[in-house]
Amino acid sequence: MNVYYNSGGVGDVLLIPLKEADKQNRTHQVHGDVVRITDETDGTVLGYNIFRASEHFGEVGHGRIRMTEEMLDVLRNLFTKEEITDTLDFDLEHKFVVGYVEEKSPHENADKLSVCQVNLGDSTTQIVCGAPNVDAGQKVVVAKVGAEMPSGMKIKDAELRGVPSSGMICSAKELKLPDAPEEKGILVLDDSYETGEAFHF
Repeated sequence: MNVYYNSGGVGDVLLIPLKEADKQNRTHQVHGDVVRITDETDGTVLGYNIFRASEHFGEVGHGRIRMTEEMLDVLRNLFTKEEITDTLDFDLEHKFVVGYVEEKSPHENADKLSVCQVNLGDSTTQIVCGAPNVDAGQKVVVAKVGAEMPSGMKIKDAELRGVPSSGMICSAKELKLPDAPEEKGILVLDDSYETGEAFHF
């Protein structure tokens, strides 16, 4: 789960987006340093803005930040203090992990797509991939369902030309890694990476 902090752009505020909604349907309630943003039509919580964030969380970093268990503990204490009863069951699982391509087979309805069975350490998932260099036996970076790409795109379960796909095998360019090659192709990792471990970038 990602949160956002940009003291130069929006001030000392930690932004915690949960769901999207039309701006005209948004409303908010202020509870001390916590602004609770909801959908006016059905009351769904869309997110929170935490003011004076540096006083509550200390040094949190800049830009897109991964929510940690420590940050969640601070948030829970703050909610208790402000008598906010929302359940903070956030998914803190790493969404970018090292995967191992166990099998690759051609897509039945698209010549340029491959259907891959990818081991994520604790499970195996099927991912449809369009990269020309994907192959069985590779270690790759997988964005799991629920991941948010640096571009802002969110990874969801999908069907590509009729074949289910859960997750995405990433290129260096999609991850916005320094010196990412321009040519199309996934990032292939060396054997120093362990299948299932979190990939940090």
